[in-house]
Amino acid sequence: MMMIKQVWLFLLLALCSLAWADEVPVVGSMAPAFVLSDQGGRDVSLDSLRGKWLVLYFYPKNDTPGCTEEACSFRDDMAQLTALGAQIVGVSIDSAASNAEFAKKYHLPFPLLADKDGDVARRYGAYADWMVTRFARRYTFLIDPQGKIAKAYLKVDTSKHSAEIIADLKQLSSSPRK
Repeated sequence: MMMIKQVWLFLLLALCSLAWADEVPVVGSMAPAFVLSDQGGRDVSLDSLRGKWLVLYFYPKNDTPGCTEEACSFRDDMAQLTALGAQIVGVSIDSAASNAEFAKKYHLPFPLLADKDGDVARRYGAYADWMVTRFARRYTFLIDPQGKIAKAYLKVDTSKHSAEIIADLKQLSSSPRK
């Protein structure tokens, strides 16, 4: 009987989580527009990031083990990513002040955007609300210089993710784009 209750609770939580996010944008579609504040209080828009590859990554919470590993891997691989014409932008539903502390503590050289209401995470299908907690799912979108979704990463291994992005950027940059 206890097992049945646990299964129902899990299903209820999963449905609630799914109900609060839009669908994940399809590869080849235009990336959903946004304007959010970075850790320094400056507005950053998708339009302002056009012209280069964009690694737009959503992460659950500042200063947690997986989020720190992912951010620091991007930091450590920044030279390679920049050489491939890419820029990195992180998005969480944490505050700009929390993002600023996280960026300062780990010397993160890229914008961390504060999506306090989760509106942008919703448009990217990355918003999760489990009634007791809400967060951005660990999703990453590789957006081409014209603003189209080139690749979506919905199962991220934080220890290998930056290397995976670099490999995909090399492949995508060398193949003809439509």
